[in-house]
Amino acid sequence: MSIAVNTKNDVFLLNTKSTSYAFGVDDRGLIRHLYWGKRIDSVEELEIPQLTEVSTNDPVFEITKEEFPVHGGLRYKEHCLKATFADGTRELVYQYCGYDVEKAEDWEELIVHLRDDHYEFFMDLRYRVYPQYDLMERSVELKNQMDSPIQIEKLHSAQFHIPYEGLNFSNVHGHWGAEQQRFVQKVNYGKIIIENRRGISTHNHNPYFILDRDATETSGEVYFGALRLSGNFSGVVEQTQYGETLVQMGLNSHDCLLELAPGESFTAPSILCGYSDSGFETMSHNLHRFARNYLLREGCRPVLYNSWEATEFHVNSQDQIKLAKQAGELGAELFVLDDGWFGERHSTQNGLGDWYVNEGKFPNGLEELISAVNDLGMMFGIWVEPEMVNPKAQLYQQHPDWIYHYETRVSDTSRVQYVLNVTKPEVREFIYNMLDNLLTRYDIDYIKWDANRPISQTGPQRDIWYKHIQTVYDIVKELKEKHPNVLFEACASGGGRIDYGILGIFDDFWTSDNTDAYDRLYIQDAYSRIYPIKAMRAWVTDCPNFLSGRVIPLKFRYHSAMMGTLGVGCNILKFTPEEIELSKEMIRQYKEIRPIIQEGDFYRLENPSANEYFLYEYRKEDRGVLFAFLPQSKVGHRGTTIRLRGLDGDGRYTLNTPEGPVTKSGSYLMNRGLDLRLSGDYASVIIPFVKESED
Repeated sequence: MSIAVNTKNDVFLLNTKSTSYAFGVDDRGLIRHLYWGKRIDSVEELEIPQLTEVSTNDPVFEITKEEFPVHGGLRYKEHCLKATFADGTRELVYQYCGYDVEKAEDWEELIVHLRDDHYEFFMDLRYRVYPQYDLMERSVELKNQMDSPIQIEKLHSAQFHIPYEGLNFSNVHGHWGAEQQRFVQKVNYGKIIIENRRGISTHNHNPYFILDRDATETSGEVYFGALRLSGNFSGVVEQTQYGETLVQMGLNSHDCLLELAPGESFTAPSILCGYSDSGFETMSHNLHRFARNYLLREGCRPVLYNSWEATEFHVNSQDQIKLAKQAGELGAELFVLDDGWFGERHSTQNGLGDWYVNEGKFPNGLEELISAVNDLGMMFGIWVEPEMVNPKAQLYQQHPDWIYHYETRVSDTSRVQYVLNVTKPEVREFIYNMLDNLLTRYDIDYIKWDANRPISQTGPQRDIWYKHIQTVYDIVKELKEKHPNVLFEACASGGGRIDYGILGIFDDFWTSDNTDAYDRLYIQDAYSRIYPIKAMRAWVTDCPNFLSGRVIPLKFRYHSAMMGTLGVGCNILKFTPEEIELSKEMIRQYKEIRPIIQEGDFYRLENPSANEYFLYEYRKEDRGVLFAFLPQSKVGHRGTTIRLRGLDGDGRYTLNTPEGPVTKSGSYLMNRGLDLRLSGDYASVIIPFVKESED
């Protein structure tokens, strides 16, 4: 049983396999946090400490470790909820009204009922426990049971209390082409704010928090949480003057106002959270396993070829068929036709919104290309950007009122396009019908859904920052119900939609438009902290790389991309015979190890060398694979020692090293380790291994 309640003292204990979370209701009716950490088994042992004020300038409400602080009274701290009632009251006073417990096969959920002491306004704090994953999911549901509306000015989904000072906070920063740049900073007095205000992208920060006490991959305490929301979010981390660290995350209140009509309810996006006393590795494994088993579609992702970098907008049926034939020869399983196939789409200037096949480029329709792709034994995919429209497009000429805009202002363009107001029922219907018709008429297996500019000039409604992405979610979910075999990739001008809100609704993440194989090692490492490898799409592309200008050997480029779901984006018609043979071999090898990569556990291994080796391990059951990269050889060409993790110490493992097979015990490989020396620049190696049978 995951949820235990001491009804005498109104104390709640939520247990996973190895962690516990506890809170209770005190004598003032406040919901107070009590504990978060390693598992404790007895709810009866938990006590609610008596609170006393430090001074009249430090009221009890400031000191109280509230689970869900609201705006009002002698509260000057960060609050999770601020609301305005129809009579102008802007203060909340909640009362505890009991609880319920709901159960399913994989989880139990505690719902704590609160209501305002004057208004028929209810707040349900929701705690869903996933025992086998050592994770919990927190949210709040608001209910307006009055005859008048309520305005919600601020809503964070939960507050977390961590009983330490001087913690390390880590997240990612970045911009287009440089997403997922990990940073770590010490938490001190003052507040750390992470947020997104653009409506579509998460290039700059990502909606999660990681706080640790000088943890490593395998040791130390780590507290973490990932908000299940794409778009405008905010998070705040604060070390208080009372000896703890607070974290809140939820909807960004920037330009946002939600209105709850009479009888209406609203559930805030949830936060998937957990605790580890054994470092970052446990955090990543718990989140990855939950995502693979609970959110993502079953089955391995196919090796894809995408035509964008080979042709850009200059697509036509015959050239695409030539690329498809070569891609099939290399071993690709999915051919994706990118931008340029529709309307008058010859550049960024026109076409978006006019989703008909360009007859000049495809005189025999898409059927000719799709048939050729299918005859080659490959699936077919296609690029769309449904949320956007070009000013020159027929759609905009017919429906200029369909975009976000102000009547008295000149509408903003970015990348020569407007953003469609998808919250309008007619726009939502247009997008759904367009995609449904596309998927019904053509044999399409894969949709690459792009979004290449932020939202602006949203009009008088201040709830579209949330409703826009929810509409996108709903369209895709409805399409997948009707077309259950179609895979959807989330692409937003690169890695702009990577979060647990969209994960599972979409099946793949485009991690970044930056496909430089060296840059990708950093991007992929940071991504792996929170997000599952199975959804990380990575491409091999041409050199010099269009962003970095670097020239990197093709083998290194393949190895870097093989760390995720492999794709190829080169102009393969220009490949030399040697590049063709290497590509065939790399794709063949990837297919062999793909179940381990996409469905196994991922380990970021320690590098003890003065040389900058990147070392990674994947393991699924008795099979595994090591990746080693040396971008630049330096410091006397030193080698490294790879110490594996997660093996059976008594088992014996055979590794297929470049020098030949090596068989060692699990304890040897984890403690002594495997010596490896790469030389030169952009050197890399993949070493598969297998546990020997005990027969």
